[in-house]
Order: sequence, then C-alpha cells, then structure tokens
Amino acid sequence: MVAAIRLRTSEPDKGKNLEASGQKFGLVLKETMLHLGPTFIKVGQSLSTRPDLIGTETAKALSELHDRIPPFPWPEAAKTIEEELGAPVESFFSQFSQETVAAASFGQVYRGRTLDGLDVAVKVQRPDLKHAVLRDIYILRLGLGVLRKIAKRENDIRVYADELGKGLAGELDFTLEAANASEFREAHSRFSYIRVPKVYQHLTRKRVLTMEWMVGESPTDLQSITTGYSENDTQSHERHKMEARRRLLDLVNKGVEATLVQLLDTGILHADPHPGNLRYTTSRQIGFLDFGLVCRMERKHQLAMLASIVHIVNGDWSSLVEALTDMDIIKPGVNTRRFTLDLELALGEVELKNGIPDIEFTKVLSKIVQVALKYQLRMPPYFTLVLRSLACLEGLAASGDPNFKTFEAAYPFVVQKLLTENSAATRKILHSAVLNRKKEFRWEKVALFLSKSSARKGSPLVASSRDETYVHSSSNQTDKDVDTVSLVLRLLASKDGVVLRRLLMAANGTSLIRTFISSEAHAIRQKLCIMVADTLYQWMVGISGVNSLKFISLSDPPPSSGTNITVKDFKSLIGDKRVRVILRKILKSAESDRVLTLRFCWTSFVMFLTASALACHRFVISVSEGYVNYLSLSAPVALRT
Repeated sequence: MVAAIRLRTSEPDKGKNLEASGQKFGLVLKETMLHLGPTFIKVGQSLSTRPDLIGTETAKALSELHDRIPPFPWPEAAKTIEEELGAPVESFFSQFSQETVAAASFGQVYRGRTLDGLDVAVKVQRPDLKHAVLRDIYILRLGLGVLRKIAKRENDIRVYADELGKGLAGELDFTLEAANASEFREAHSRFSYIRVPKVYQHLTRKRVLTMEWMVGESPTDLQSITTGYSENDTQSHERHKMEARRRLLDLVNKGVEATLVQLLDTGILHADPHPGNLRYTTSRQIGFLDFGLVCRMERKHQLAMLASIVHIVNGDWSSLVEALTDMDIIKPGVNTRRFTLDLELALGEVELKNGIPDIEFTKVLSKIVQVALKYQLRMPPYFTLVLRSLACLEGLAASGDPNFKTFEAAYPFVVQKLLTENSAATRKILHSAVLNRKKEFRWEKVALFLSKSSARKGSPLVASSRDETYVHSSSNQTDKDVDTVSLVLRLLASKDGVVLRRLLMAANGTSLIRTFISSEAHAIRQKLCIMVADTLYQWMVGISGVNSLKFISLSDPPPSSGTNITVKDFKSLIGDKRVRVILRKILKSAESDRVLTLRFCWTSFVMFLTASALACHRFVISVSEGYVNYLSLSAPVALRT
C-alpha cells in the first residue's frame, strides 16, 4: 500500500501524464490489495465501481480483482465440505469437479451433481477467513483513525470501517447468504426476465452454500466478443459480434429495469452488482449470483427516490432537495437554500433530449454525491448501490452502443410506476410533475409522460390497445400524439385508468377547456373528429342493414384512422359513470366564464357536424362503390346468358 501511495504522489498528474499515472497507480494498488488479503480485495472491488472518486484508469485496473483472485487448493475445500456436511463429498454428490469454476474473495465455486441428478454450484469458504477479516478490519480502523488526525476531520471516519466490518461479518455465514438469496428470489419471482437460482438448504451450512447451477453467458464474455477482432472469416465473425452485441444490450436494458424494480418496487437490492455476478441466460433472462449482502430499503426512501428522478427531469431543484431530505441525505441544520443553488449549478447545465436528460444516470447521481460531500453529508447505502449497479451496466452498454443512456432507458419504468400505482404518495409525485400550482396541466410534461409510457411494453397505454405495434410504427410526431389520444380514451374507461381519472379530477377544468379549444390542440380535435366519424359510420352500417345485402360489400375503414375505436368502445366510454362525472366536473368549472363555455359548445358542435359529414360521405361512397362492383361482376354473366 505504501508503494502505491508513493507512486501516486511522485507522478505529476498533469496533461498527458494523468492517464498513465492513474493506470500505473491502479496496477500497483491492485497487486497490493491481492497481497493484503480478502478484506482489502473486497474494498478494491467496491472502489472499482466508483470511477467518479478514484479515476477511470484506476477503476479499470481494480476491476480485474473480480477475475484475478487466486484459488486455494482442492484438499482444503474438500475438508471444509466434509466438516460442514458431516460426511465425505461422495456421500452427497454423484459428480463433483475438483476444478474451480470461479474464485472470489471469500470463497470459490465448484460444479457438482447431486444424488438426485441436479446440477449445482457449490460455494466453499476460504480457510481461516473469519480470523483474517477481523484482523484486517481492526487494522483498517486504526489506519482511518490516524488519517482522521492527520486530515483534522471533525466527523469520525472510522465508522466506515465499522460498517464494512458489519457487512463482511454477515458474509462469513453462508446460511445468511442462502436466506438472502431465497428472499431475493421470492420478491422478484413475478418478474419473468429476472432469474435467481434456487438454494438447496439440506446441502447448505455456514461455510458451504449449494445452489442451482445457472447456465448463461457472462457480460464480460459478451463484451469481449463485441469488441474483439479477427482477420479470418470476417463476415461470420461480424455476424457473431452483432449477435453478441444484441444479447449484451438486451442484458443491459433488463439490468437497468431490474435495478429500478429493486429500488422502487421490491426494496431489496443486490449489494454486489458487478459483471461477475450477472448472467444472460438462454431464455433471455438476466441472472443474479452472490447474495452475501443485500440492502433493504424503507418505503419512504423508495418514494423519495422515485420523486427525485421525476424532479431531475423537470428541473425542479427545490423539490429535489425535499426528496433528498426525505431520503435522509440532507440532515437538519443544512442551509437548504445554498444546497439548492449548488444542485442547480451542478445539474442545471445538463441538456435535454426529447425531454430526458442527455446524460448517463450515474453522472447525475455522482453530481448529487459531489454536492452532498461538499456539505460533509453521508450517502445512504442504497444510493451507493444504485450508483454502482448502473455504473456497471453503463460500462457494459458502452461496448454495444456508445449512445446508450441509462436515464432514457430508465424513465419509462418510472412513468409507468406513477401511472399504475394508485397510492396517495405516487399521486402526489405525479401531480407535482404534470400540474402547476394552479392545478393546470403542463402539457409538455403530459406529452412526455404519455409518450414514454406508450413506448414501454406492458404499459397500461399499450395494454389498453388492441394493436400494440401501431404505437411504435408512426414516424410522424403529430401522428404519435393523436394516436396517444386514442389510447388515453381507451384507458379512461378501463380498470387501469384509475390514476388518470384521479388526475383529471384534480386538474383545473377551466384550463383543460381553454387548451382544448386552442389552436395548439387542432391535431387532437381532428383526431377526435375522425374517431367520432368512424363510430358514426359503423353505426350507420349497422342500422341500415347494408351488410346483410349480398350484392354489396363495404370496404374496411381506411388505415389512416389509426387505432380505431369501435361502436362498442365508444358506447363503453360515454356510458361509463366515472367518465361522465369527470366531464361534468370539467364543464361545471367553466360555468362562471360564459364566453369560454360558448366557445367550447360551438367548437364541439362544429366537430360533431364535421364528423357527421365525414361519416355520411364515407357511407354513401362505400354503398356506391359496392353497388358498382356488383354491377361490373354481374354484367358478363348476363351477356353469356
């Protein structure tokens, strides 16, 4: 360690020497930690996920600690298994490879097969590990105490060693890891894209853990294939690279969503998110390994984190400070006004792309961390874990797509969470995002929410439509907006529309009417006219009985009408009591402004007149074309007779 410090202080970190200095320092630090033992290897692995603190080159060098840990001999592993299970290895396993599959800082993994024929991964703890960890934590605590005196720090930085020791002590007992894995598996069982191996409790003890063998590709292997180069069989190699890139990006997208699920839904976070603990399975799932530590979040912290993401997108820095306070990051006594100004200075220059910050999620979180450290504030464990997890995924994504942004990938999940979770807390966040203080809609934010929700598979907007592909097929922005109108109308009367109905009830009805009759809403009114015309046309066909005449075949509604609403859908919409209550509330709010009411009535009358004319025109044309086609087909028959 001393050698590493000397090298760091002797190299001039300026200009072109900065990168080389960081690389050399990282290599020396990595070798030093390998020699210092398992505890410091764990510290190095954690530091490797924080390039914002130690530099990119140093972090890159330390990341090799995940792969370069030397294994201990097989006889020692066999002895541990026998001591823990109470009998020789062959008494429990029909096959057991003596070759190490993976070596970690606290143990190493072997592949075996049980007497029942199940393929399993058996994790065996390193010999004398408990004594080594306790010794290292004591030394680290002494070192931090000396550093505190030298740096003249007011806060006691030795608590970091205490927290590390508390966490590592838990990892020494593999039965706790088994319990963590089972809890994590149960909590995420409803998410089909997340895979967690099963624990075999009868083959698990304090120093031996037996779990289901997971077949899958390592992200590091996929990354190597994606960035690899071969002079032979170039076409085949490129095809192989493209397929590996597709799998890697699919893993990253699912990894981002899995991180958000842990953060905002289940509240149980994987505490060691690095590539060695992830797999991409043959069934296109993201698999998680190693549950020595998990982090559990309180509900209020989950809601505060959800709110903070929305406030960052909206650029609402004062509300972001409130969310950080709810996360217990900002403590009493901190000058929140100055903190807000510093946050705005750090994040205010972030550019937006399609309403979303055009920046990696980790850079946003790192800027928040930097401001917090300026005020000597401590970040909660879950905040650091999310930062580490997303940093890992962003590093993998860079190989497959340099333009990949985790913020853009994450925001649709956040939007769907707000649109589907009907709780007072999430409604408050949603209202703060799309309504101003006068309860008027901020339409640019509404458009952003609806577009991001409809772009995500499984969202209520998509689920309420019969034609999911149409949501993604429109290339014109206006077309996308008006198609969203169709989806929203479907959602209003559906069981998934609770949050949307409550939002409309809370909004200022006068502002809704004023926006509806404005020139900016021309495309929306046009879309509504077409939808009403389609419905009237179907109604005319039904009551006239034209379809029952064999000599007339009416054409289908034109494809330009997009996501059509049928007569049944329209009747369901206007017959829904909840929708009628919303309409009455909106109209009642405008009663005091007679001019606005008259303008709304006139606009509605013109729209209905236009829709009726379109429906009649289409009906007459369809009947005429059907009759002409009948005559043209029957004429040759008459000539032959």
